[in-house]
Amino acid sequence: MKLAIDQQWLVSEIEALAAFSDAEAPAVTRVVFTPTDLKARAWLKARCQDAGLGVRQDPVGNTFARWSGADAEASVVGTGSHIDAIPNAGKYDGVVGVLGGLEAIRALQRAGFRPRHSIELLVFTSEEPTRFGIGCLGSRMLSGMLSAEAASQLTDKDGATVDEVRRTAGIGGDLKQVALPNGYYKAFVELHIEQGPVLEREQVPFGVVERIAAPASLRVTVEGAGGHAGSVLMPDRRDALCAAAELILALENTARTKSIDTVATVGICDVFPGAINSIPARVLLGIDIRDTDLPRRDSVMRSLEQACRATATSRGVTIHSQVLNADAPAICDPTVIAALCQACEKYGFRFLAMTSRAYHDSLFISQIAPVAMLFIPCRNGYSHRPEEYASPEDIARGSLVLADTLATLAA
Repeated sequence: MKLAIDQQWLVSEIEALAAFSDAEAPAVTRVVFTPTDLKARAWLKARCQDAGLGVRQDPVGNTFARWSGADAEASVVGTGSHIDAIPNAGKYDGVVGVLGGLEAIRALQRAGFRPRHSIELLVFTSEEPTRFGIGCLGSRMLSGMLSAEAASQLTDKDGATVDEVRRTAGIGGDLKQVALPNGYYKAFVELHIEQGPVLEREQVPFGVVERIAAPASLRVTVEGAGGHAGSVLMPDRRDALCAAAELILALENTARTKSIDTVATVGICDVFPGAINSIPARVLLGIDIRDTDLPRRDSVMRSLEQACRATATSRGVTIHSQVLNADAPAICDPTVIAALCQACEKYGFRFLAMTSRAYHDSLFISQIAPVAMLFIPCRNGYSHRPEEYASPEDIARGSLVLADTLATLAA
């Protein structure tokens, strides 16, 4: 079987999808269930139908495009990613896995391959946490890691629930029907840009992911006492921002002393009232903690709690922390990894064994199916910004290796 990727067509589709955006090019903003997102979904469904795939959508908007195999009862081989994009993002995050996956299927069709197991392209709903404050909404529900009841409690910044937003978008059905049955997938492979600098720096075209780090997200609220910046003397202050600063530095120090795989980020720091001549009365911190080792990740969370208690006492403030999610890491499946490595070797492509420190929908699909991921380089490691870039050659190579891997798994 001779596989050929239509690189020019694939790149043209990536450019076409990038045009569905609420930001001026080259930036892409495509938040889930907005009119722009719905137009992008419709365009993508049409491309899948053009390829002869059967398309369905579940009650939370996950989209499945299936190439039926010879054995209708056999478990499915899946691939895919997401097309939603955070504000002011780039055009490749998630999209390479979706459109690269679609082109992989078309390449197999053109080569005359006939799968025994059906091959399915899966476009996940809301991998990004932009709208509902939680990442990987669709894959969490597919894997049963997020119940219909819990999902229905999620709201956007305007207070609209998932139910309200999806129904406004024309997506109906019972959320309890989203979770996939046991054994649905034989295997799942996700093609993705690395979102880091390693592959480009090492001049290696592929990373075969063996582990996906465990993420935890927390919201910490610090309540102090506001006042006039000139009238309240230093001994009398209960400055919420100063207390928050101590927490931030304590968290950084803890993460630095654990492992190279331990990372902690305070990505949100909202200060109230936010006036130059007013002592901060309240601070909201958004915290992200990740590690490939679950006990070590959890130890950082415990250290943060201890720092919260100590800082609250020493500074006379009130600190409340809320865990938004604390997910387990994924160990990728040896069989799926072997299929990816075999495909790379077949075409003479070098590859590195890698850990994904960004989390992806595959993290949650790993709870119900054997998974692995394939990384391609991105320039300077940039992602989640307009400068995000993957070369046409790297994208086409990724789609080729993915196609060969799907053929191995679906035979």
